[in-house]
Amino acid sequence: MDAERLGARLGELWATPTEIAGLRRLSGGASKQTWVFEALPRGGSPVRLVLRCDQPGQGRPGEPALEAALLRAATAAGVPVPALVDHCADDGVLGVPYVLTEFLDGETIPRRLLREPRYAAARAGLARDLGRVLARLHRVPVADVPGLPAFDPLDWLTARYDETGEPLPAVEIALRWLRESRPASFGDAVVHGDFRNGNLIVGDDGLRAVLDWELAHRGDPLEDLGWLCVKAWRFGTAPPVGGFGRREELFDGYAEVAGRRPDPDAVRWWEVYGTAKWAVLCRAQAERHLSGQTRSVELAAVGRRACEQEHDLLLALGAGPGEIPGEVTAPPSDLHGRPTAGELVTSVAEFLRSDVVPGTGGTLSFHARVAANVLGIVARQLRLGEEQERRHARRLAALGVGSTAELAAALRAGKLDPADPSVLAAVRADVTDRLAVADPRYFEHPA
Repeated sequence: MDAERLGARLGELWATPTEIAGLRRLSGGASKQTWVFEALPRGGSPVRLVLRCDQPGQGRPGEPALEAALLRAATAAGVPVPALVDHCADDGVLGVPYVLTEFLDGETIPRRLLREPRYAAARAGLARDLGRVLARLHRVPVADVPGLPAFDPLDWLTARYDETGEPLPAVEIALRWLRESRPASFGDAVVHGDFRNGNLIVGDDGLRAVLDWELAHRGDPLEDLGWLCVKAWRFGTAPPVGGFGRREELFDGYAEVAGRRPDPDAVRWWEVYGTAKWAVLCRAQAERHLSGQTRSVELAAVGRRACEQEHDLLLALGAGPGEIPGEVTAPPSDLHGRPTAGELVTSVAEFLRSDVVPGTGGTLSFHARVAANVLGIVARQLRLGEEQERRHARRLAALGVGSTAELAAALRAGKLDPADPSVLAAVRADVTDRLAVADPRYFEHPA
């Protein structure tokens, strides 16, 4: 980000020369860049601001104007959001489309919000408060935000899934269940689209702002409630609403403002939908890296998280957690000796965690931590993969298919029935093996 261009733009807006200090990019955010800085207008007080923009070369010109309209509508409805300062739909001002808002103090990192004692009081009332906030958002007339995309969610999800080019049998099972169990719509509303722990600013006094509006659309308001309850956004804690509250509290807060209570079964449908959606989006994020569109270790790592959502889908649909087979360790190669390939990979991961992460900051430290996790995946696959492949081949042969793609196709065509215990067991075992490599600690997360 060019500080000089940014200062010139603010100087134009405020009609006074403005300098930029402390410009830095925040870690995280695979789809957007987030920059924080201090603007110093001549003769005025410093102003802390946040700029969110697309990755270079990935600009979506219509989004900033739509996001600006959403922020204005949300503010009018009583939804806490950062105050809008500026936005631009093209590359002419800062080189990328962007949205510029005020900076608000507070915490956005879920693991801190869920574990640090200072946020205990905020956690206690957060689920109910988020229900109230969502009800206020869903009362915004859709006509007040022209240009909101509208689509059938199942058609959209199936299309995005097919675009990834990587069939996932657990997702096929979920898609069939979603088609057969779809509830009646709860209404037509402005849907945030990514309302979850991680996209909220929370202080020790509670919610301060809702962030990240780029996925907003027109649809069933219960989508936002279901997405908030997706297990991925609990970050290893037990309470189903973002890791900090009960569904009943969320529904109570929603009913308090909306005047009607969400149907728990319908919200569960959206929770399963959201879990399948995140599985597909994990793979779609990885494709941006694999295609060369945006080379990123973070995007590459996200691709291996799809199996976490497959695991959660099977749990949600009644399949057990699966049994993790014991390890079969191959002897070291008598050609290459030791350290083995796995031991070398582990040593590099240890170096990243013990030296690079503590010795750096911001995005570099974050990406070093991600890289260390990726090397952990590689080490586990080197250790477990050969035996896992043999088991996988036996399972496929027993079902009369030759590949995972054939298994997924047979499930979609109805040639194999997911209610058949042998089919479900095979899919469960494959997902369990993938998760044992991708992140074995995930098995310990509360269901």
